[in-house]
Amino acid sequence: MERKLSEASRRATPSPIQQLSHLAQRVGAVNLAEGFPDFPAPVHVKAAAAVAIAADLNQYRHVQGICDVLAETMKRDHGLHVDPLTDFAICCGQSEAFAAAIFAIIDPGDEVLLFDPSYETYQTCIELARGVPVYVPLDPPSWTLNGDKFLKSFTSQTKAVILNSPHNPTGKVFSKEDLLIISEACQKMDCFAITDEVYEYITYDENKHISLASLPGMQERTIITSSLSKTYSVTGWRIGWACAVANIAAAIRNIHVKLTDSAPAPFQEAALTALTSTPDYYESLKKDYGVRRDFILQLLKNYGFHISFEPQGSVFVFAELPKSWQISDIDFVTNLINNAGVAAVPGSGFFHTDPDDQSYHRRYVRFAFCKSDETLKAAAQKMVKPTESNRRVLHDSQ
Repeated sequence: MERKLSEASRRATPSPIQQLSHLAQRVGAVNLAEGFPDFPAPVHVKAAAAVAIAADLNQYRHVQGICDVLAETMKRDHGLHVDPLTDFAICCGQSEAFAAAIFAIIDPGDEVLLFDPSYETYQTCIELARGVPVYVPLDPPSWTLNGDKFLKSFTSQTKAVILNSPHNPTGKVFSKEDLLIISEACQKMDCFAITDEVYEYITYDENKHISLASLPGMQERTIITSSLSKTYSVTGWRIGWACAVANIAAAIRNIHVKLTDSAPAPFQEAALTALTSTPDYYESLKKDYGVRRDFILQLLKNYGFHISFEPQGSVFVFAELPKSWQISDIDFVTNLINNAGVAAVPGSGFFHTDPDDQSYHRRYVRFAFCKSDETLKAAAQKMVKPTESNRRVLHDSQ
């Protein structure tokens, strides 16, 4: 019966990243690969979930208060005026919100522009909708947006642009100048924008997240997606949302209901508590992540990496292998797991343009630092110095 499986399922095969994750689990490696926190969620948020479960709030549910709070937050943070009664869809995490948004706007053959490197889930959703992903490379080492290259990627079939900022895997925060280029192109070509803003509260130094929807002429064509997951360290709770003008939001809600019906009821109640956290919570969040970022940057420098771009936001460092290490990213990570007992993610899994034209695709490794002090210190103890197998020339497994 295997031959009767759908074409979509045949395309969704395990990646080298997934295979290396299994290897890391088998050897018990310190996990700097996956982007989930291994430290406790905030006490007040967990307590709210426990209260909701004890109150038997266990059935299909829509907690309107979430939309009310988000509308106030968007007005305060971005100057956006949204209607909490019509402009939101509460979904099972940002992933479902993004998928429902894609299914709401993409028809077979529609092209969707994405910035490369890119989080792999976007492509899968686009292809499930029978759309065509079109990748626009960001230029290393600072992952610069080349406006000319971006504009030349548009065709008469372009339906939407995907923007993830702060960006996974690079840690880039798209600047106001970047956003102006994107917004002008979207309006000129009359296309949608879908934003993934899950790291909106995790930025460093003087970098600040700006929502693309806040730029003139963009709110009516932008679908914002985000979630509780990263800001409140609850990636397994699956509470996210899409925000768009009423007719687009209605289409997303209709698809969401057909897919999953309702986001988890007790965690929707807890979301109300999370989203009304006091300002000092967000200040502490940025400060704590700033310390973790600086720790892992120093760890990688001590190990021999030359860090040419420090993350401006998110919870990842996208580090380039030193030129003297003639080794691919996959071989490096395999050796790091087997010899040092530390897991990271090969960068090549995030690149989608032709690797023969882009030699740097196999020269980057992503490290996650959304980890406890104990986990980061354990990694530092194991990564004292690179083993010889991470320095010498190895056959490229790709």
